[in-house]
Amino acid sequence: MNQIAPRGKTDGLYDRVRHLVPEMEWETFVEDIRAIETLKRERNAVILAHNYQTPEIFHCVSDIRGDSLALAREAQNTDADVIVMAGVHFMAETAKMLNPHSTVLIPDLRAGCSLADSITGADVRLLRQRYPGVPVVTYVNTSAEVKAESDICCTSGNAKRVVESLGTDRVIMIPDEYLARNIEAETGIKMITWAGHCEVHERFTPGEIERMRADHPGLVVLAHPECPPEVVAVSDFSGSTAMMDDYVRDHKGGRILLVTECSMSDNLAVRYPQTEFIRPCNMCPHMKRITLANIRQSLENMTHEVTLDPEMASRGRRAVERMLAI
Repeated sequence: MNQIAPRGKTDGLYDRVRHLVPEMEWETFVEDIRAIETLKRERNAVILAHNYQTPEIFHCVSDIRGDSLALAREAQNTDADVIVMAGVHFMAETAKMLNPHSTVLIPDLRAGCSLADSITGADVRLLRQRYPGVPVVTYVNTSAEVKAESDICCTSGNAKRVVESLGTDRVIMIPDEYLARNIEAETGIKMITWAGHCEVHERFTPGEIERMRADHPGLVVLAHPECPPEVVAVSDFSGSTAMMDDYVRDHKGGRILLVTECSMSDNLAVRYPQTEFIRPCNMCPHMKRITLANIRQSLENMTHEVTLDPEMASRGRRAVERMLAI
């Protein structure tokens, strides 16, 4: 049985989240947080947390935090024996690609992604047959199988740079149709798209944004590029979650609406308490499958391990590394 870390190890953590997490709720988290910290030391483990994780995970047990690009970059640099992905399955696969000798765990196998589920490797091969010679840019929100069939990956934070680096006037950009259309509008490069959408971001509408503006004078609207183009068009700024973070950091104070998954606002509110966040609460059901309790169980039982076919992983890793090199 694991020896639990002293209670004092968690005392300072509550100060980070006290204006988001009621003290009574915090008491239900403490035992798991203490156990996780002990298990991390015993296993030489790190926890990677996406920006959409809840504050008690993001601010209290994670070691590496950020958007998909940041997690991919930092995953390359860790010397941990065990990597726990507090995110969704495609992120765990990417971490495994970049760290083939580490054990990568996902606390809940059901933590998937509507974008990743929308396309297969066979679909990519058919697109290549239909559009011979056109480069395939694949969003990281895809399975390892799809990455393996691609020329290069991208994230919402570097998609424009990746597309422009190819020096071509036409690109197959998959699977997020809205991201592809938004990048097409920015670059003028013709996008051959796939009808994949994020089940969180596709629900936002221009009417909802305009109602928020009417109810909250002076509102600044930051939209994720997975949103429909008409939503991006009525926003003040569009960018990845990391770019949103940078915007809030550089424009301290004011009233901001983040048109993305609602835990993003919670996590930024911890760092930027002087900013008022207006929150339309569209939750990702897959991200919310990751909890303190199942992170603890994952480390206790070493479940669920992510494994990849070596040849497929090698090809997928090339596409990810080409992205990281830009």
